[in-house]
Amino acid sequence: MDEVIIRQEGAAGWITLNRPKALNALTHDICLKVEAALDRWRDDPGVALVILDGAGERAFCAGGDIAQVHHAGRAGDQSVGRNFWRDEYRMNVKLARYGKPIVAFLHGFVMGGGVGLGGHVSHRVVGESTQVAMPECGIGLIPDVGGTWLLGRAPGQLGPYLGLSGARMGAGDAIHAGFADAFVPEAEWEALKAVLAEGGDIAALPRHPAPESPMAAAQAQIDRLFAGESVSAILAALDGDESPLAQSALKAMRRNSPLSMASTLAMLRPAPRDIVAALRQEFRWTWRSMEKGDFLEGVRAQIIDKDRNPQWQHASPEDVTEAEVAAMLAPLGPDDWNEWEETT
Repeated sequence: MDEVIIRQEGAAGWITLNRPKALNALTHDICLKVEAALDRWRDDPGVALVILDGAGERAFCAGGDIAQVHHAGRAGDQSVGRNFWRDEYRMNVKLARYGKPIVAFLHGFVMGGGVGLGGHVSHRVVGESTQVAMPECGIGLIPDVGGTWLLGRAPGQLGPYLGLSGARMGAGDAIHAGFADAFVPEAEWEALKAVLAEGGDIAALPRHPAPESPMAAAQAQIDRLFAGESVSAILAALDGDESPLAQSALKAMRRNSPLSMASTLAMLRPAPRDIVAALRQEFRWTWRSMEKGDFLEGVRAQIIDKDRNPQWQHASPEDVTEAEVAAMLAPLGPDDWNEWEETT
């Protein structure tokens, strides 16, 4: 079975992730095939737009398939992860800067690499089942795939809240936070895809009212709780608030990698100026993540052994120094991510 189904139907180039049992997790090969399709269709007059969706009922894409990266890293080979991230990030920019409309249908879980795939395109459609999140701090990583670019543009302190806590966004929240554009009831999706493919006219996208956003309603509270200059200050604010939102965020952050959270906050303040700057910064961190970060331990605890008991290198956020964060984000010299020129 093909991991990704790529075809042309009518006026549409159509890409369907086809690993439903794996929640359509992205592999390196899928990223390369998606990129090749985008390159092929860019100047094809027969392709007016691109449709991006995922097979199965549970997920558009729940993230990157990082088990192979973990196993290679444990064996001393960091190149598997570094090459994957380098190529994946190049695909992310091509999706963001594509010259034709791309319509992504974001159902079910849309997390991590799924946000990188469907979260930067021109038309991002969500439905009743949508659950968007950037939970990377829980596996000893940082919100990558351009995640810091999206988080940095979210209203108020929503970016730090989402990046540090990994909180999930429903359809209304995703639209409010800038991770999605339009709500369409999922019962209409198949007919809508057929119309888009037949006519190639993006004007066929319907306009429905966005669902209510609990995060928009809690914006003032989120802004107050996450205004602190450090992770420790934010945790103190959360600890002093008995609301369900604060206590849920506090519980999540206490489980996360202190180094990942400190780095995430630093990457959002100031926010990256554009997606390329975000990806370059993210790549510096992920390039070092296996040697100097908590990535291997986080994946072991959450995905490989599933004991949910990671032994982070720092006992608490107070133990993370500014110098350590700066070292994770320092330029890589000849290894720096310089792939954006290929996306023009």
